[in-house]
Amino acid sequence: MSSLYPLKFKTIFKDKIWGGEKIKTYLGKDFYPLPNCGETWEISGVKSDVSVIANGPLTGITLADLLAQEKENLVGKSVYNKFGNEFPLLIKFIDANDDLSIQVHPDDELAKKRHNSFGKTEMWYVIQADEGSSLISGFNQNVDRELYLKKFNAGKLTDILNKETAKANDVFFLPAGRVHTIGKGLLIAEIQQTSDITYRIYDFDRVDAHGNKRELHTEEALDAIDFTFYDEYKTSYKTINNQPIELVSCPYFTTNVLNYTQETFRDYSHFDSFVIHICLEGSYILKYGIEEIPVNMGDCILIPATTNKVVLDTNKSFKILESYIL
Repeated sequence: MSSLYPLKFKTIFKDKIWGGEKIKTYLGKDFYPLPNCGETWEISGVKSDVSVIANGPLTGITLADLLAQEKENLVGKSVYNKFGNEFPLLIKFIDANDDLSIQVHPDDELAKKRHNSFGKTEMWYVIQADEGSSLISGFNQNVDRELYLKKFNAGKLTDILNKETAKANDVFFLPAGRVHTIGKGLLIAEIQQTSDITYRIYDFDRVDAHGNKRELHTEEALDAIDFTFYDEYKTSYKTINNQPIELVSCPYFTTNVLNYTQETFRDYSHFDSFVIHICLEGSYILKYGIEEIPVNMGDCILIPATTNKVVLDTNKSFKILESYIL
């Protein structure tokens, strides 16, 4: 019998040229001694930054080592058969104190060919937004390679990009190949494939502390971009309290939002996957069997496939993202 239980991990903090203070001031995570924090990696199997367990008897063990040991007990049989000893999702919080670079990520086929990696399909949930904040997702008109290069070479790429005002609770799904950037003033929860491959298209001519511009990946990006124009890029959904609402479902992850003011029972036995909770607001007690674990805003919990029935008990309210792989 597996000795697995719901897991918390040590946060991995990353300072960025565009990072700010909200990871500390809003989410309560102290990133000292870094000068700022642009991203936290909350659950990661990326080889350069593997998460370390922070609760219970398994404290100090890495996610990679646990996965190699527990296999389908941790992630589910179908997930393990597909991904093996590579944990398939990367969970982040992102604080944009300035605009991020305009970028694109390769799909599985291109990433495998170039980097022996998975591609990067992702989703954003806006936790907090300063007034007037915006982001870029996709194009605002029909675009082909020729028009793209014309605008790019003229320094007018943003003319053809779809800019959206963003506010709290907005959701954006970003399949691999979609040009995008997070704008200044946004605090975002990101769920993505396990991949750290980014092709930077334009970085607003910024320089680092040493006066150096960051590398651009102009040629690499061209082969990765999906030039398809869509009428709508924001994910529409109804906000309903005390029931799970599906936000995104794709081959890489399914994500629901749960906005609850009362205790709820979650039965995960009907699918063969781990489950991740990302706590966006409030707090609850996660009960499993005779054990329990407190969950607060900013916490991310990995519930192993063997823990398929849980109770979320609250004496006030909570909002979480719930993600798994079907």
